[in-house]
Amino acid sequence: MARESRHGPRLDQPLERGISLRPTVSEEAVGRLSERIARFLGSWRFIGYMTVFIAGWVIFNLTPAAVDKFPFIFLTLLLSLQASYAAPLILLAQNRQADRDRVQYQDDRARTDRLIADTEYLMREIASLRVALGEVATRDYIRSELRDLLDDLDERENKQRPTKKHKKGRPAEPAEPAEPTGAVEPTEPVADADADPGADAVVESGASSEPHPGMESDAVVDDSPQPEAVPTD
Repeated sequence: MARESRHGPRLDQPLERGISLRPTVSEEAVGRLSERIARFLGSWRFIGYMTVFIAGWVIFNLTPAAVDKFPFIFLTLLLSLQASYAAPLILLAQNRQADRDRVQYQDDRARTDRLIADTEYLMREIASLRVALGEVATRDYIRSELRDLLDDLDERENKQRPTKKHKKGRPAEPAEPAEPTGAVEPTEPVADADADPGADAVVESGASSEPHPGMESDAVVDDSPQPEAVPTD
């Protein structure tokens, strides 16, 4: 404690304000009062009150019991006193309004700067999205590609149609006969029980004398006449 009293109060602690004999006036209270007075002085009600007061003062001072006779010097003094107080009050109100306008202007400017920054950011993002979308296949691009593929397929089908018709109209080539793989055995006729045995012998002899068309006979045929058989009684 002795150290603090020797070197004074510490710098990290606020000073305690002593008792002041000067009157303290709140600027906020004075500003509000000046605004109210200025608002009243600028109203039609104040004009009506002033008109009634001046007219009554003049009428009263024209009577024999006049206090302020013509040219109404005391009335002029009152009006000058009222104007001398009204002017500073109006100026105080105007300064207060100017302060509010300045604060509002600063807020509007800060808000506008934020809006401009946000707009620039959105513009950059939109530009990046456009660049990214430029490399992505869109619906129109896919439709155009599919349309080109369909056109190519139609052209190929149109080129292949004449060849198919030519193949369909060409006559079929005859098939080559198959070569015999082996000798065909002659079928033996089935003997009928009621048939004549002599006729069967003649048929068998005729069938044996004629060679099969598919077989070649190597035997030599004897063309010499045979002796006729003599019938016996």
